Amino acid sequence: MVLDLLLIGLVVTLFPLPIMAFVLVVSAPRGVRRGWAFILAWLACLVTVIAIVLFLTGGEPPPPRSPPSIAALVATLIIGVSLIVYSEHRRRRRRTATTPGSCDMEKSDASGTSLSSRMDDATGWSAAALAVLLQPWGMVGAAAATVVQADLSHATSYLALAAFCLLATSSLLAMELHMVFAPEKAQLALTNLRAWLERHKDPAIVVTCLVLGLWLVGRSLYQLTG
Repeated sequence: MVLDLLLIGLVVTLFPLPIMAFVLVVSAPRGVRRGWAFILAWLACLVTVIAIVLFLTGGEPPPPRSPPSIAALVATLIIGVSLIVYSEHRRRRRRTATTPGSCDMEKSDASGTSLSSRMDDATGWSAAALAVLLQPWGMVGAAAATVVQADLSHATSYLALAAFCLLATSSLLAMELHMVFAPEKAQLALTNLRAWLERHKDPAIVVTCLVLGLWLVGRSLYQLTG
């Protein structure tokens, strides 16, 4: 369970879409305060999902081959396959983008500019709502299926759950703290990061979804057939 949660947390924190949105939030006027609202809402989603799973399991993993255990593995398998399919969809869409794709790039830039302008007038509640909407729920669902195995009678389970939440939020925290302690340098760094992500977000999405999808499929199939 520990390795699974750490891998999922790493993929969540590297997923480019929430990072791009957070860059816009924290770079806007009064962005530091909105950034904290974004992070708190992001963490609240993770903690709520984990709490619901632990409430349903009572903090004890179901016996192997029991219906709840098999259901969790099947859910993990479905999520893994979905991530692989989505990864292939993004890869093909990017591959088929030829010269007319420059129009798509212009649309992307225009939408990014529009979102940036809306962030100037956003509130903390808007930033929090954006965090909820942009949560990679498929990956969080995979984490929830993994948390079914948590045994709260052992301290390692608590550490694994805390490490997952911290790791899944680490990129946002790093950007927020950079903005707090070195705002001028952070603004330049975040602007460069956003420009890089605009050019490379599709390959990043393809790789992260494919890696996690293959891992989830392989692990769930091994446990279902083992």
